[in-house]
Amino acid sequence: MDYLIKAIAFNKKIRAFVVITTDTVEEARRRHDTFATASAALGRTITSGVLFAGMLKGQERYTIRVEGNGPLGHLLVDAYADGRVRGYVQHPHVDFPLNEKGKLDVKRAVGNEGLIVVVRDLGLKQAFSGQVPIVSGEIGEDMAHYLLNSEQIPSSVGVGVLVAPNLSIQAAGGFMIQALPGCPDDVLIHLEKHLPNLKNISTLVDEGFTPEDIVESLLMTDDVEILQKIPVHFECTCSKERTNQLLIKLGKEELKSMLEDDGQAEVQCDFCKAKYHYLADELRQMILLAK
Repeated sequence: MDYLIKAIAFNKKIRAFVVITTDTVEEARRRHDTFATASAALGRTITSGVLFAGMLKGQERYTIRVEGNGPLGHLLVDAYADGRVRGYVQHPHVDFPLNEKGKLDVKRAVGNEGLIVVVRDLGLKQAFSGQVPIVSGEIGEDMAHYLLNSEQIPSSVGVGVLVAPNLSIQAAGGFMIQALPGCPDDVLIHLEKHLPNLKNISTLVDEGFTPEDIVESLLMTDDVEILQKIPVHFECTCSKERTNQLLIKLGKEELKSMLEDDGQAEVQCDFCKAKYHYLADELRQMILLAK
């Protein structure tokens, strides 16, 4: 089962989020038929979304859009505080040989120029929105860059996806460590020395480490308190009712054109690939409601 843990450590001066997303990313891969490199990019972005949403509560949501200049096009993820997440990649059939480090070449697929756009929806009239340039295309570094420069939160972010030979997701997960106000310099020095030596997060997940095991490996201290454990899963918010409203908003003329040209309509959700079919009588009813 995929889940996220929230923890504090070092006398409540460091907070940490660790998540396993193997099943969640596999569900996204299955729905979108992503090839290996695209799976890694989408999985890293989904995992980042879940980590970001760990900072929220209730029905609050983060939306992350990666707009790189690589062949993947854009990636879009919605992640909710309660562990629900959905996401897609514009061009899912992108794949490259392994890079010089023997890893999936996510940087080449995403591109090293473009924007990370993040919207934080707290259920208020206006959502908070921020954006930063892509600095690496590796996703994790870009998310840390966003948090520091747009939300002024010094963070270390690691996200990883291991793709099996049959293209299924073998392991996926991530972590986010943040220094809270008043964090002593010796704690930061301790983490800066230790974190680069840690195994890749997807390797730890593949070896059977739980989020609780991983947070101990990350922080290397007995002073860790687990605050919350949240189940994580892929879930889309689309429905035929919502799609009805979207079609009605297209207006009478557009709906009449659909009716005259095809006698029916089909709408597919970008996030989950669900298809909604509309027969002629349904379109006629919508035309009566449209402006």
